[in-house]
Amino acid sequence: MALMRRRGRKASGRRTNLALLVLLPVGVATGLFSNTIGTDWLLDPATIHGVVALAIAVLAPWKSMIVRRGLKRWTPATWISLTLLILVFATLATGLLHATGYQNKLGPLTVMQVHIGSALISLVLVAAHFRAHPVRLRRQDADRRVFLRTAGLASAASIGWISLEAGLDGLGLVGGKRRFTGSHERGSFDPARMPVTSWLDDRTQHLAAEDWRLRVGDRSLTLADLSRLPQQTITATLDCTSAWYSHQDWTGVRLDQLIDLGDHRSLAVRSATGYGRRFPARDLRNLWLATHVGGEPLSPGHGFPARLVAPGRRGFWWVKWVTQIEPSDTPWWWQLPFPAT
Repeated sequence: MALMRRRGRKASGRRTNLALLVLLPVGVATGLFSNTIGTDWLLDPATIHGVVALAIAVLAPWKSMIVRRGLKRWTPATWISLTLLILVFATLATGLLHATGYQNKLGPLTVMQVHIGSALISLVLVAAHFRAHPVRLRRQDADRRVFLRTAGLASAASIGWISLEAGLDGLGLVGGKRRFTGSHERGSFDPARMPVTSWLDDRTQHLAAEDWRLRVGDRSLTLADLSRLPQQTITATLDCTSAWYSHQDWTGVRLDQLIDLGDHRSLAVRSATGYGRRFPARDLRNLWLATHVGGEPLSPGHGFPARLVAPGRRGFWWVKWVTQIEPSDTPWWWQLPFPAT
């Protein structure tokens, strides 16, 4: 009887590890994907991300028993297991804090930075953990009992997610008003309250209006030249990967008034910092070079003298301090999903 119990515990532990081996990468992938989408889908990656996170939390009691048994057989790989456990806990805790609307910093980092950093490091440690403790599929992993347990886990996580969202909304918490990307509203139609953020190692540029030049193809334009072109004001939502969004009225020049791409496949937009993104040629009529927000000139932090406005795209596409717009024969997708710097 004792032997059967040990075998049962071992099988349960193996399946728990197998489930986590699937769920953790899926959680990281859906989290990263939800940081790239700019338009609402029928089923949002952020929702799947939340359900997967709760499924991991549901498995926590079973995983804790495996960890306790492992501590009795201390090996160098145990450090990997313990570190992974701490990082997964940090990822889940900061994700929950963000969902409720907690936006304060944890030391020098934001809650979202801790969340993303913990998740990415966890993924590396999952690979190391799997190398030390390999888990392989077996024929019995596809039996009816496993299917029912998997369905039960998915149901519990889905119900938990629905309950969490209903609770946030019912209590009137900030988290109940998150956008489909998971971002929280900040400073809509009040540019002075809109956060100032930049990508990784970019720093706010303080450019003099009289010295600024915009290279468009083989032309060089001044700010005065730009102001003489047909201006439009549009309402567009800046949704930053720092987990905030802001609705604003942006005024500027639509890019098809600035450049004719001809047969070129894409459009390259570059900042004074060297930061840049490439856009498909078909987007030309849906991109603006804005010089004003809320009826006032852009501040340095928001991209003065001119920044790109790209409705339907996340904030890292909205290039600030634009100095160059060039046609390109390189496909728009031939770039990293997220800029390296």
